[in-house]
Amino acid sequence: MQIRQLQVACDQVQDRLLLRISSQDDEEYRIWLTRRFLRELWPHLSRLAGKLAATPIVGEALADEAVNFDQAFSEENATFPLGSTPLLCSELKVDTLNDGTFNLTFREGRERCFQLAVNADLLQTLCAMLRAGAEHAQWNLALDGVQATSSTAPRSERLSRLH
Repeated sequence: MQIRQLQVACDQVQDRLLLRISSQDDEEYRIWLTRRFLRELWPHLSRLAGKLAATPIVGEALADEAVNFDQAFSEENATFPLGSTPLLCSELKVDTLNDGTFNLTFREGRERCFQLAVNADLLQTLCAMLRAGAEHAQWNLALDGVQATSSTAPRSERLSRLH
C-alpha cells in the first residue's frame, strides 16, 4: 500500500486519538488509540526507531511512500476497507522485514486488523504526530526517545503540520 496522507486528531469526547491513513488508491483506514495504549506502545516505537536509525539502507527502502504535509487530509472518494467505524486498537504486532524495515499490525482484539509498513522517515513522522496528538489531548505522557533520522528536509519543516 502506498500511503498518501496520515493524520492524528484528538477526539475530546472519546478521549482518544484517531489515526487516519489514506492510500494512493483512495482507501482510508481509521484507528482509535487510547491514552493507555499509547503509553504502553511508546517504548516499543522508540526501540524500533532506534533500530531503523542504525540501518543504513532504510532511508531509501520505502521511498515511494511519501507523506503529504502540504494539503489538508483529503476525504474525497474515500473507501473504507475496514468500515467507517475506527478500529479500537488493543494490540500491536511488529514483524521485521528482510530490508530492515517493519510491518506494524494494529489489531482490535481478535477482530479487525490493519498492517502498515514503516521505514525510518515514516516512523519518525508517525511518532511526531502521535506525540503532538497526545500533547493536544493534554494526556501528560512522557513520549521521549524518538530522535530525528536523516532526511532531506529539516525536522521542523517536516513536522510543521499534522495532516
